[in-house]
Amino acid sequence: MLFFQMLEKTEMKFDPEEVIEEFEALTKEAGKVQQETLKKILEENGGTAYLQQWGLNGRTDLESFKACVPLVTHKDLEPYIQRIADGDLSPVLTGKPITTISLSSGTTQGKPKFVPFNDELMESTMQMFKTSFAFRNREFPIENGKALQFIYSSKQFKTKGGLAAGTATTNVYRNAHFKKTMKAMQTPCCSPDEVIFGPDFHQSLYCHLLCGLIFRDEVQVISSTFAHSIVHAFRTFEQVWEELVADIREGVLSSRVTVPSMRSAMLKLLKPDPEQADTIYNKRSGLSNWYGLIPGLFPNARYIYGIMTGSMEPYLKKLRHYAGELPLLSADYGSSEGWIGANVNPKLPPELVTYAVLPNIGYFEFIPLRGNLDGLEPTPVGLAEVKLGEEYEIVVTNFAGLYRYRLSDVVKIKGFHNATPELQFICRRNLLLSINIDKNTEKDLQLSVEAAARLLIDEKLEVVDFTSHVNVATDPGHYVVFWELSGEGSDETLQECCNCLDKSFVDAGYVGSRKTNVIGALELRVVKRGTFHKILDHFVELGGAVSQFKTPRCVGPNNSRLLQLLYYDAVKSYFSTAYC
Repeated sequence: MLFFQMLEKTEMKFDPEEVIEEFEALTKEAGKVQQETLKKILEENGGTAYLQQWGLNGRTDLESFKACVPLVTHKDLEPYIQRIADGDLSPVLTGKPITTISLSSGTTQGKPKFVPFNDELMESTMQMFKTSFAFRNREFPIENGKALQFIYSSKQFKTKGGLAAGTATTNVYRNAHFKKTMKAMQTPCCSPDEVIFGPDFHQSLYCHLLCGLIFRDEVQVISSTFAHSIVHAFRTFEQVWEELVADIREGVLSSRVTVPSMRSAMLKLLKPDPEQADTIYNKRSGLSNWYGLIPGLFPNARYIYGIMTGSMEPYLKKLRHYAGELPLLSADYGSSEGWIGANVNPKLPPELVTYAVLPNIGYFEFIPLRGNLDGLEPTPVGLAEVKLGEEYEIVVTNFAGLYRYRLSDVVKIKGFHNATPELQFICRRNLLLSINIDKNTEKDLQLSVEAAARLLIDEKLEVVDFTSHVNVATDPGHYVVFWELSGEGSDETLQECCNCLDKSFVDAGYVGSRKTNVIGALELRVVKRGTFHKILDHFVELGGAVSQFKTPRCVGPNNSRLLQLLYYDAVKSYFSTAYC
């Protein structure tokens, strides 16, 4: 089929203009492509145990699919995925055997989910990378450069049934297609595999920074999966920069790198270079409060690239500080379950970025968030039926065994690229602070923190990171917000911040519940410096990849280890007097 040719060209020579032409062809007939995509998914997987139980009986039309197959969450599919992980070789969810399992980040509830991963998902990943790169390269052309990529692989392990399991990012980085595609796009990673796949995150990060400095004149892109990883890397640079300069000056690797394979790989790259060391030292010395650090270190960098929406937005202020005038480009929209849309308008700032849905990588439905008058949940609509300005929850059917799978992501239709919608990510639907009739999302929390953080400016402080928790062990229950600060704030200012946080939650259910004391006074807990680094370390200890780490914005009650860490590291506590 014409519309699937794009997926079959992964290993061919990369031509950005050809990729854009194919994307334009796909999106001009997005509705038709969607129907063909669903038909192809059902033809390939109609004989699976999962689809047969719903009585499709080989039918591949949209009407039968929607009438027979129910909307599901991960919990509904968990028993089927577990069967696959345990070694069931029969066609459970897909016609072809699943050989790899992806782990979701698991940063909210403390437990990662198993998600099927197969060649088709890898193909769509490469299609997504190529599509967005083609549009980026039109605006910010790069040629024969290198990318300083802060990417890290977690350990892969074998499931009970012998399947390889690892984070989605690890499964991508370990795939041969990834390196070939990066090379074809003329942005190979400047770090060797021994660094990317190193067993110690802290040593890998140090080596990534060192590789970037060794190849500083060739680096054209600075990237990571998430903005948080880039900010974390340059916060670390502030601490270790003199050691890095010494390594380059002497051509001797720091003793902090102890992993033999990593040391061996780095020593092959490292040669004494006093002149380069002096240049880096002088660049650093000429900076004011680290502003413009990234372009100062990497004079030929064109842009900084990574996911910068949703839970990554709070890091944009610090990232812009490091970036100076260098553009921030937000990466594409997807999840451990698969990809959805590409950023084809790279000049838009991260706060306004939209994602054009690729209509041939899965079948997409959208549940309107405006409820029916009868109180029932609205019927999902197809990609060609969404309306401008409306908000929806996304439902995915893909080639890796997910059928009418609710992602719990809320998006807004901001426009159309030809006939395919351009989505703006709004929030995760299930990340709610709620005690009574109040409903506050991750975005509401972020806005409250931003408002309160402005009160810290006079004391030259900033919020390094934050999270929250609903404490229902007290009566009445109340919200707890945890802050890590860049320095020590006065009690008076932090009490004002606490009151501001409380008043900035403007949800009517919250305000009414606070006024009647059905919800107690908001509590602000200030934690020790380095607490959120411990959260990252805890995540890595559980087998997660740093590349996939997202600070949980709301820590659930089941995540007892994280709650214990946050409460133990609290050094100050304030209760709001805003409603007294």
